[in-house]
Amino acid sequence: MERADAARNRARILEAAAQLFAERPPQDVTMDDIAKRAGVGRGTLYRRYPDRASIAVALLDEHERELQERLLRGEPPLGPGAPPAERLTAFYAAMVRLLEDHAHLVLGSEVGRSRLETGAYGFWRAHVRSLLVAAGTPGPDALVDVLLAPLAPEVYLHQRTTLGLPRERIAEALARLTSVLGA
Repeated sequence: MERADAARNRARILEAAAQLFAERPPQDVTMDDIAKRAGVGRGTLYRRYPDRASIAVALLDEHERELQERLLRGEPPLGPGAPPAERLTAFYAAMVRLLEDHAHLVLGSEVGRSRLETGAYGFWRAHVRSLLVAAGTPGPDALVDVLLAPLAPEVYLHQRTTLGLPRERIAEALARLTSVLGA
C-alpha cells in the first residue's frame, strides 16, 4: 500500500508534468522543471520516475487501459463481435481520438525505437495481429507494424499541425487501410 505522502507526491508530479507537457513539447520539459512545478525534490522525483518518458507513460496509462478494456469487452465494432475490418476501422478511429487528446504525452513516452517496446504498443500490436489472423490475411507478422506505423505520434502531429488535416480526414484515410483485411 502506498503511503499517503508518497501518493500526494505522485499526484503532484503527474499533475505538474501534465501541465508542462501541455504547455510545451515534451522534449523541452526537463526533470528539474517537473520537480519545481510539483514542489518536490529531485530525489523524490527520480525515486519514482527515472526519466520524462516514464512520467509520460504513467500519465497515458489510464487512457490506454480504458481503450484496451473497450477493445476486449466493449460493444462492437470496437469490441468483439464485428468483422475484423470493421474492428480495425473502429480501432483507428479510437486511436485518432487518443492521439488528438494526448499526442503530446504519447510523443513524450514513445521516442524512436522505445515506441515498439511499450506495453501499450505490444497490446495494440497483438490486437491488430489478431484481426489480421481472423480475416485470414497472409503474412500477418509482416503487416501488423505497417498498419500501426501511421499511428506514430510524430506522424499524427505532422498531419494535424504541418499539413492542417482534420482528425476526421486522418481517420478516414486510416480506414482505407482496412482493405488489407478483404473489406
